[in-house]
Amino acid sequence: MITEQAPGKLYIAGEYAVLEQDCPAILVAVNQFIRVSITKSKSSTGSIHSKQYSQDSIHWVRRGAKMVIDNRDNPFEYILSAINLTERFCLEQHIKLRVYDLHVNSDLDSADGKKYGLGSSAAVTVATVKAILRFYNVPFSNELVYKLSAISHYSVQGNGSAGDIAASVYGGWIAYQTFDKKWLKRELTQKSLSEVVDEAWPGLKIQLLTPPEGMNLLIGWSQKPASTSRLVDETNANKAALNVEYKQFLQQSRKCVLRMIDGFEQGNIDLIKMQIRENRKLLQHFAQINQIAIEIPRLSKLINIAESFGGAAKTSGAGNGDCGIVITDEQTNINELEQQWRKNNVLPLDLHVHQVKLMQ
Repeated sequence: MITEQAPGKLYIAGEYAVLEQDCPAILVAVNQFIRVSITKSKSSTGSIHSKQYSQDSIHWVRRGAKMVIDNRDNPFEYILSAINLTERFCLEQHIKLRVYDLHVNSDLDSADGKKYGLGSSAAVTVATVKAILRFYNVPFSNELVYKLSAISHYSVQGNGSAGDIAASVYGGWIAYQTFDKKWLKRELTQKSLSEVVDEAWPGLKIQLLTPPEGMNLLIGWSQKPASTSRLVDETNANKAALNVEYKQFLQQSRKCVLRMIDGFEQGNIDLIKMQIRENRKLLQHFAQINQIAIEIPRLSKLINIAESFGGAAKTSGAGNGDCGIVITDEQTNINELEQQWRKNNVLPLDLHVHQVKLMQ
């Protein structure tokens, strides 16, 4: 049996703007995982099974180079996309395809199945890509895993920046800028997958960051799941109508996140906290002009409590539920802060930053 894992992620700053080129965001990988195990099938039929969706196991057979699903109600789009893209890459390396069983287990949801908003679709894509490559004995780097996962994920989701993919692949704290999606789409129609993943992708930047000594990250869950794809669709539909204001938002977000990156490089917690608060204001204005709810009342409560203890707080990711993040220093009474959260129906998550082994 081969088992690979990928961590969940949280956005720290730069949400929504990161969908556009040259607009950085900061993300962090957290120590909750999706694990994908793969074993050679003992018959001509393979299976894909998730402990979280045991009633929805699907079965498939091999027809030449294609995998044919025998299930009309398939909840595993990201896994299937990752398999298909990775096997396409393997075929280009002249590897004979085999039949196997895939088992998926996730820590990224609550005990009752509610999503925390830790990027489960990205993590399962990354873990599946790694497991398939390992199964076929294909040497891989973080860059290869990122690119195969980004293509797989984007082909299903149709929007997004793939920042969550980068966090799941590279781990730790990262500064991220997305790639030129029109370029990638064009390349994929004109070149082999192997050629595309071997190219430099215009616009893509992934920079590992070192947090300042004494800085802490706190995470609170609103207990309200949210849909990132739907919110992104809504804001994408408004881009043309909000042309000038949208461009101003992008410029201001870029400036804010670049200053925050400076805070990491200088080891300056106060500068990072200042930009967290600035990014919150930018997202509040962005929500107002788009007429969407990013900072729901429970997230506002999470933020206000954290601020009363000296932390710098904001929503994480698309908002409208899921998590809020807080940057604190050694002066913050974390225990008392988390007690106040619990009194206000905000659940502190015992998560820590996860470092991934660097693969060239």
